[in-house]
Amino acid sequence: MAEAPRLDVPGAVTAPGASAPSHTDAPFTPGPRPPAAAPGATDRPAARGADAATGPATTPDRVSGGRARAGVRVVPAWLWGVPPVVVLALVFLYPLALVVQQSLTPENGGGAFDAYASVFASHGFREALGTTVWLAVGATVGCLVLGFALALVIAFVPFPGAKGVAKFIDVFLSFPSFLITLALLFIYGTVGMANGVWSDLTGAADGPFHFLATPWGVLLAEITYFTPFVMRPLLAAFSQLDTAQLEVASSLGARPARIVRRVILPEALPALAAGGSLVLVMCLNEFGIVLFTGAKDVTTLPMLVYGKAILESDYSAACVVAVVNIAISVGLFGLYRVVSKRAGA
Repeated sequence: MAEAPRLDVPGAVTAPGASAPSHTDAPFTPGPRPPAAAPGATDRPAARGADAATGPATTPDRVSGGRARAGVRVVPAWLWGVPPVVVLALVFLYPLALVVQQSLTPENGGGAFDAYASVFASHGFREALGTTVWLAVGATVGCLVLGFALALVIAFVPFPGAKGVAKFIDVFLSFPSFLITLALLFIYGTVGMANGVWSDLTGAADGPFHFLATPWGVLLAEITYFTPFVMRPLLAAFSQLDTAQLEVASSLGARPARIVRRVILPEALPALAAGGSLVLVMCLNEFGIVLFTGAKDVTTLPMLVYGKAILESDYSAACVVAVVNIAISVGLFGLYRVVSKRAGA
């Protein structure tokens, strides 16, 4: 039987019975030599060939995203922060600098700190500072107690409309403070509803409710207005509380008061601290509530600034009180930021 030709070398046919020629015996035929590459362009033809097969050639412009194109300049990143800094300086820092400058340059002459010494030595400033502090602390404590109790009821006591009440609290935060004061005046004012009902029932010419013009009326108005500012972070904290802990504590026989004290309160402490710090800062600077209650004997630091600047035209003393109020507010705001950061708010 005849053997088929074998193909051992590409392009070479071996006859049957003949041995295949080795590679060393194959004749050498010189082929065309590739052109010499230019100096510095060693791998460029291969790279361009690969780019031609896969897509457009890769150039430095495409690698850098077009940043190296002629006529295009890259704006430094820090330059974008200049406009907001300029606006902040003109709108906020410049007026603040004017207040500080006015407090250091008395109109009647004298040293730079003479106005500070005069204001600090006055009885009106010390009384206003004490009134501001005790009203702010008292309102903060009242808001914490009342806000915690109301938040407990809304979060853990099922009743119709609980979600609506929680949403109303968010809307309440946008109300102006004088609106709440006007509502209290309609109820407990000298000619308010409570005094009118008392006069109708007893026949007296005047009712007994006159406390709104006292520090206790201002305290009531501030607690009424600022309590939702404590309830909002509390409700957010209660929504993340694991209800399984409450069920386990209840199954073990713990009473509701013990569950609140041992389970709920520890989880609510960060939210209470954040809300209380915010209320303390806001009460310290409250002006509208004191003004609209008509409490003439209640003088806080913002009211003292108003009296010195508008009524007495003593701008140096007003600026001194304003600087003190700003310093206290900034310090308390720093405390609020630290507490809220630790609380995760």
